Amino acid sequence: MGASLGEAADDDDDFAESHEINVTPFIDVMLVLLIIFMVAAPLSTVDLPIDLPTSTAQPIKKPDKPTYVSIKADLAVHLGEQQVKRLDLARELDRLGDGSRDRRIFLRADRTVPYGELMSVLEILRAGGYLKVALVALEGVPEGAAAPATPAAPAVPAAGGP
Repeated sequence: MGASLGEAADDDDDFAESHEINVTPFIDVMLVLLIIFMVAAPLSTVDLPIDLPTSTAQPIKKPDKPTYVSIKADLAVHLGEQQVKRLDLARELDRLGDGSRDRRIFLRADRTVPYGELMSVLEILRAGGYLKVALVALEGVPEGAAAPATPAAPAVPAAGGP
């Protein structure tokens, strides 16, 4: 009963030690993160907290890289997330864009912003040559609006006569 160790070492090629890194789990994690970022990126275009009014209008399709102009409650004007002076708004839009003033500008304003302030920013955009301005609002039923009422039943005359 003898045992030979020399022959067993030749048959053990299937269990040889591998010194390579297994990248399959790394690739799986990267693909999951890629999907998460692809879904989350369009949702976080502007992070300025603004209390938008609601609207029941049909939403329009946003472009891939929308340009947002925001008016906060303290009447500060922001282009994207950067605060700009009102006088420099058209100049900053020219600097950000491709030279075309034909792109759509999305105007966001806090619900407490007076109408005159909103109109002054619209006038600045118009004077700068930006004529395609879309007003941004939250989707839904506006505050104070009730659901459509059912028609009332006709009044029944009181019984009794003169």
